[in-house]
Amino acid sequence: VSPDGDVTVSNDGATILEKMEIEHQVAKLLVELSQSQDDEIGDGTTGVVVLAGALLEQADLLIDKGLHPLRITDGFEHACTIAMDRLKEISDEIDIFANEHEELVKSAMTSLGSKIVSQNGR
Repeated sequence: VSPDGDVTVSNDGATILEKMEIEHQVAKLLVELSQSQDDEIGDGTTGVVVLAGALLEQADLLIDKGLHPLRITDGFEHACTIAMDRLKEISDEIDIFANEHEELVKSAMTSLGSKIVSQNGR
């Protein structure tokens, strides 16, 4: 509900965050993160904010235990490297040209399912 009394109903995280009046500096960064995700990818805005919030929550616990923020950042970067290496290990290479691009179409429909495909179909 806006100050003027206008009501916005949406299941889109970016829209909800965009309409909020936020004063907290870290919260503003999360809104910017969501907007960047929406601009670059067009989906995943809620997920990226939830993930960032979870990382911030864990970082806060580590700071409370006396760890320096740079050590925490280094740990997050190391964890990212480990995760990326694991994704490379478990990924499968597919022939996107086989069967009239069927695997590519299935992949696109899965990744866009929450927005475009659900509205427009195949």
